[in-house]
Amino acid sequence: MAAVDDRNSLLRDTTCGSLLQQLQQIWDEVGESDEDRDKMLLQLERECLDVYKRKVDQAAKSRAQLLQTLADATVELSSLLSALGDRSFLGIPEKSSGTIKEQLSAIAPTLEQLWKKKEERINEFSDVQSQIQKIRGEIVGTSEQAVSPVVDEADLSLKKLDEFQSQLQELQKEKSDRLHKVLEFVSTVHDLCAVLGMDFFSTVTEVHPSLNDSTGVQSKSISNDTLSRLAKTVLALKEDKKRRLHKLQDLATQLIDLWNLMDTPEQERSLFDHVTCNVSASVDEVTIPGALALDLIEQAEVEVERLDQLKASRMKEIALKKQAELEEIYACAHIEIDTEDARGKIMALIDSGNVEPSELLADMDNQITKAKEEALSRKDILDKVEKWMSACEEESWLEDYNRDDTRYNATRGAHLNLKRAEKARVLVNKIPALVETLVAKTRTWEKDRGLSFAYDGVPLLAMLDEYAMLRHDREEEKRRMRDQKKFHEQLNTEQEAIFGSRPSPSPARASLGTKKVVGPRANGGVNGTPNRRLSMNPHQNGSRSINRDGKRDNNTRPVAPVNYVAISKEDAASHISATETVPASP
Repeated sequence: MAAVDDRNSLLRDTTCGSLLQQLQQIWDEVGESDEDRDKMLLQLERECLDVYKRKVDQAAKSRAQLLQTLADATVELSSLLSALGDRSFLGIPEKSSGTIKEQLSAIAPTLEQLWKKKEERINEFSDVQSQIQKIRGEIVGTSEQAVSPVVDEADLSLKKLDEFQSQLQELQKEKSDRLHKVLEFVSTVHDLCAVLGMDFFSTVTEVHPSLNDSTGVQSKSISNDTLSRLAKTVLALKEDKKRRLHKLQDLATQLIDLWNLMDTPEQERSLFDHVTCNVSASVDEVTIPGALALDLIEQAEVEVERLDQLKASRMKEIALKKQAELEEIYACAHIEIDTEDARGKIMALIDSGNVEPSELLADMDNQITKAKEEALSRKDILDKVEKWMSACEEESWLEDYNRDDTRYNATRGAHLNLKRAEKARVLVNKIPALVETLVAKTRTWEKDRGLSFAYDGVPLLAMLDEYAMLRHDREEEKRRMRDQKKFHEQLNTEQEAIFGSRPSPSPARASLGTKKVVGPRANGGVNGTPNRRLSMNPHQNGSRSINRDGKRDNNTRPVAPVNYVAISKEDAASHISATETVPASP
């Protein structure tokens, strides 16, 4: 401690002059030259100048920092005043005078007051904005209130604060209106649930859990989604009420009709006064709790069903009517069924009482629906079968027309037959493609359903196969006749060359002009409906038979079937009775 004090006292006693004297004495003793002494003195002066410059620079920097601090304080003061919107703040220094430090000391208290006021204003803004954000979150149904609002510190004026407060008041009013609307909806739901016999609490809590009576009024959800779901719930309940009332009124009307029909006593009718009392009431007039409960409607339905069972005498009439509809569908679809057996089973079921009338009718309705679906699946094939049958008819007519030697005579109607023949030739040329398409569609149908496509009880593919073979045989017969005709013409030419005259036509040629090659045609049926069955003669040598399953005896050859179109119904019937092995279609 004493050494430090001695050093400090030594520094105080030492000056630049004393040090220079000591330096001169040292140089004298050493014997430094004047030139070296001048250099050393010059170096000392430069070093001293550098020290002064550094000190001046440091002082300048310190002053600049103070000035910058003062400028920043002034800017911050202006910024705070601008943000707070208070230009008449009393703590602002009037003049900028005195040293820099004095000016800083003068402005510091003002800044401190403004900072404190800014913090207070930010808290006010944050509180108002938090309330606004919370109400908005309640309206949109989100949790935005959990996030702290961002306060714009650039504008903390009282005017801006008033704007937020006005906005808050509007939102509070909207919240109040929404809460009132929610309570109205809840009350309406309560009344509707009471009339419909439904659980109010489970219904309303499905919309939102806060709508339960156990929660406070201010805690109830007022979001757009809640209001929308409440409105939908009310609408659904009103529709349900309207639907139930309509159903109940229908049941009441049925009960009254059944009572009147069966002379039900008044005492028995009075048991359902709670049902019939609303038979003519409007939707708004039904307000009694439980008036449209499901169990009440079920009771009315059970009673109507019980009374309906007493009307079993009409069941046979209804069932037979539906059976007739089913038979008509099958007939139009060319599906063969045993109608007598079906009607007998229906009558037996009704007489036995082992089946509920409603179940029987429902089963018949299902059969009708399935029959319609089956007919619809067969429609495309049946349409093409009709086209094929029609083309076969035209083909038969064309054959007859071509055999008529007088077809080109100028007789009445000859031009019409000529036009028909032209159209028939075009149609006949399309038959192979039509048959091919029909076979493909029939096979696809059978593959999809695993069933054989029967046409009035006869497999359609077998009919088409037989027709293709018959057509091939007919073409072969035509070719044979053309060759025979050509041979006879050549023979006649040779005889004419030898004997000088043409002999009369041979019996074979004469018979050729009148021979008729038949193809598959449709016999006339009742009301003009063609019978699509093939007729085969199993006893004729070399014939082929077709059974109802479409199986063919491969050891036999086909025989020409009945001419489906050209012959009359009487001739067809006589031919079928003599040659057909397949049972006749119904």
